[in-house]
Amino acid sequence: MSDNPYRLPRTVLPVRYDLRIEPDLDTFTFSGEETITVEVHQPTDEVVLNACELEIDRATVGGMDAEVAYQPDSQRATLRLPRRLEVGPNRIEMSFRGILNDRLQGFYRSTFTDVDGNTRLIATTQFEATDARRAFPCFDEPDLKAVFSVTLVVPEDLMAISNTREVERTSVGDGKVAVRFADTIRMSTYLVAFVVGPFEATDPVEVDGVPIRVVTPPGKLGLTGFALEAARFSLRYFTDYYRIPYPGDKLDLVAIPDFAFGAMENLGCVTFREAALLLDPETAGQAERQRVLDVVAHELAHMWFGDLVTMRWWDGIWLNEAFASFMEMKAADAMRPDWKRWLAFAAVDRPWAYRVDALRSTRPVEFVVTSPEEANEMFDALTYGKGSSVLRMLEQFLGEETFRRGIETYLHTHEYDNTVTEDLWDALEDASGLPVGQVMDTWIHERGFPWVSLGIEDGRLVLSQRRFLALGGDDPTLWSIPLQIRGETDHGPFEIRHLLDSREIRLELPGEPHWVVANAGGHGYYRVGYPEDWRSALTDRLDRLAPIERFCLVDDLWAFSEAGTVAVVDYLEALGSYRNEEEHAVWQTIAEGLASVWHHLVADEAEAGFSKLVDDLTDPMHHRLGWEPTPGETDLVRRLRGLLLTLRGRFAGLPETVDRLRSLADSWLDDHRSVDPDVAQAAVSTLAAHGGEHEYDRLFAAYQREDDPQLKLRLLRALTMVDHPEQAAATLDAITEGRIRNQDSAWVVAALLSLRRSGTEVWRMVVKRWDELKAAMPPMTIRRLPEGLPALSDPDTATQVKEFFADRELPEAAKVLQQNLERLEVNVALRLRERGPVNAYLREFGSG
Repeated sequence: MSDNPYRLPRTVLPVRYDLRIEPDLDTFTFSGEETITVEVHQPTDEVVLNACELEIDRATVGGMDAEVAYQPDSQRATLRLPRRLEVGPNRIEMSFRGILNDRLQGFYRSTFTDVDGNTRLIATTQFEATDARRAFPCFDEPDLKAVFSVTLVVPEDLMAISNTREVERTSVGDGKVAVRFADTIRMSTYLVAFVVGPFEATDPVEVDGVPIRVVTPPGKLGLTGFALEAARFSLRYFTDYYRIPYPGDKLDLVAIPDFAFGAMENLGCVTFREAALLLDPETAGQAERQRVLDVVAHELAHMWFGDLVTMRWWDGIWLNEAFASFMEMKAADAMRPDWKRWLAFAAVDRPWAYRVDALRSTRPVEFVVTSPEEANEMFDALTYGKGSSVLRMLEQFLGEETFRRGIETYLHTHEYDNTVTEDLWDALEDASGLPVGQVMDTWIHERGFPWVSLGIEDGRLVLSQRRFLALGGDDPTLWSIPLQIRGETDHGPFEIRHLLDSREIRLELPGEPHWVVANAGGHGYYRVGYPEDWRSALTDRLDRLAPIERFCLVDDLWAFSEAGTVAVVDYLEALGSYRNEEEHAVWQTIAEGLASVWHHLVADEAEAGFSKLVDDLTDPMHHRLGWEPTPGETDLVRRLRGLLLTLRGRFAGLPETVDRLRSLADSWLDDHRSVDPDVAQAAVSTLAAHGGEHEYDRLFAAYQREDDPQLKLRLLRALTMVDHPEQAAATLDAITEGRIRNQDSAWVVAALLSLRRSGTEVWRMVVKRWDELKAAMPPMTIRRLPEGLPALSDPDTATQVKEFFADRELPEAAKVLQQNLERLEVNVALRLRERGPVNAYLREFGSG
């Protein structure tokens, strides 16, 4: 079937698994028995399946004892038979043993400290992409679907959870029970889950007969209300949108103390990192609540798109994850329209993809995947961010109801089965009558994204496309771009929809244009390069633009500044037009641009000028919003207040702001309800950024005491902002000594590398302690480590970084490493090109 050496032969295929698993939380081991009902499609004298870090003690096939031979490099076990199996149904029976590892993959252990100070253990699973084989021998490929019957043998005082409802509980002696669960739907191995531990569960809430619970370690039930409401709303929303009933018989949302991802869409047993599920609405800011809603909605969207209908192979994982990301936005926007989720999507999710896709080392959204390592690397900005962005662009081009009908047809046609990308395009083509596949192939199978330029020639609007590259250069790639254009001429407003599928087009306009927006509605996955006078016409008329269009204008301008097409000084001058901007999402991209200027370009002698620039830019809105929330104020206004205070305190270091924020941070550390949550975030980050040993010690002590997942994460982030080598070294010690959970170790190191003053010294520490630090990082989290490298833009340090990785492999993050080294090159070029002009401008600004 395939030349891929990692894919299993199709001679024997699974139909059903009957699993009996017994974890031992005292010895960190487990044992199991299974019967796999199979269909033999070709006569064979061996059966090849997947097994990794397992010992198979006994195996029989069709009643014949099998010799077990392991192929560890390909994570396989071969069952060799004394005589040939004939075509038809048969059974494989095995008993096996394994370890409950601490690497957050397969069947692993997690720990927490209970209210009495005791360390408690949990056994839980994370099988995506290819780690079910670490828990039981199986045909561990997404298109080899089967029905699963799971029985867990556990101590009677522990809770056992799997994908389906418990149907039987039998005492087996020694204080243990065998808990049997109902059969699952036909599904892939990576969606199987079992969790065992001292949990508590909320009372179930029913949606259309489906019971929903949130399950937590003891003492955290008070943090479940928002997630339960998000799950209730999302399940109903998706059932209505897809017009297909939920495919499971119950839904548990389970908080796991140690977890590599944000969450995992196991059918009926969705597992979460605690901070992605649990919160106290009184102390959580808008961003933290939005994150929980997003993640819950994302995982529930998967119950249909991913679980009911699954990609055939891992090269199609983009479709699972991109569609779930797209649908999480729709559900979140429906539940909380006041949060303007699509505007936030443009401000956060799409730029995440742009930053990678602007590189020569980017990849197509869909490409050939061979090994498990390559499958795991698919979970990145391009799969989630770019994939969901082009789906949103397509939905807006086709129309929302047309798009929805196509999705409904796709799911009905392929339920309980596997698909390739073309199956989705076919369904959308049937619904719309448009050549969806022809358009979308350019976005899915080509690297990068376009830069659309525009001008006027002979009274016609001229639009052209080329590939946007952060380091410049030519590229012949063409995209089919669904353009949406609007503007105003001397004859009034106009709108144009056109598919740009050539290098250049010329469109008639109803008169001489006063202004033109070439990404009207802001949904297009492309950047727009306006001539300077056209850009000025837009910045002079920001009140005529939708918030998302204002966002695109300034976000594109910073991207062109990074790439050397627009001077950074011109970018800083243009920001003055946004002094009265009211949307948080627009300020978010302004803040990110200013943070990059501050980090890479501002010299010590120009810091006063930078502070004055930030003060001048933020003062009108800061003066309007003040320091305290007012009755009736929206969540986004509160979040904007926090962002403006962060700019004025953490980055600009305005003395009065810093002093007041430090005082508020002191109050918050004593009483988390004493300060508005969004102001508290600004206060804690400013305290850390302008603090030293005393502040670090206080923050670390608070971090160790804190049990609320959101507040604990907030404190951990603050620890990475204390910009002194001694404190950074203390954080590295906390990682290697286990005082910071290993789920967080990689991103914490990346954040320390990003420190403006201490980053280079942190890099030297990381080099010296490389093996020790890397050993503290679970394999699935290591991809976060290279994210800190682009901050090291000092040319000498950047050279050391490239030399260090020239003879070191990072197989868990090979592509991510390559991309971040190129992004480092972009930042070095930015620094060399712009540092002089920017500091001259800031010195003059500061003296004016």
